[in-house]
Amino acid sequence: MMFLPEGKVIMAITLDKAASGNMTLEEFFNYDDGTDALYEFEDGELLLMTAESEINRRIAMFILVCFVQLGIPAYRLSMKTEIMTTGSRVRVPDLVVFSEELATAMEGAKRSTVMPEMPPPLLVVEVVSPNQSSRDYRYKRSEYAARGIVEYWIVDPIQQRVTVLEWVEGFYEEKVYLGDSAIASLVFADLKLTAVQVLQCH
Repeated sequence: MMFLPEGKVIMAITLDKAASGNMTLEEFFNYDDGTDALYEFEDGELLLMTAESEINRRIAMFILVCFVQLGIPAYRLSMKTEIMTTGSRVRVPDLVVFSEELATAMEGAKRSTVMPEMPPPLLVVEVVSPNQSSRDYRYKRSEYAARGIVEYWIVDPIQQRVTVLEWVEGFYEEKVYLGDSAIASLVFADLKLTAVQVLQCH
């Protein structure tokens, strides 16, 4: 297995059931490799999420701070919360904004996982890492839409753009923001943020 220095590159674990793609959802939730490693789960396979690049970490933190400044309380903001999407897939976005209803449903949870019976998050943010654009732009897009997540941001420091996907009747409508374009958000009507501010974290 090869570890790359940049990004949250996701790699398949080549051990036991994870290699054969036969791991069950219950086995995934009970899996413990003795480390603090984070995994996504896709079609019976563990996908290791490696350490973030510094720019990706800064972008996620910058957006988090912006949301706090908009008045979103800390209990409705989370980094690295798991979300069960379509089938038995489990995704781990960089940032999640809970609704009040979801925050209430998550109270007392032993594991930070948004289960299918819970309300969907209001917004999720994925910061694109090298070699992972198809996962963020294609697969997660359809999964988050199916889950009914109102807004999905794809922040791409490689392509230098912010894509905001708004949930409309089961599908996402896409708007792409570049440079000094002001980002419009259904969730945050008072947002005053441009693409370049997000991408350069200032």
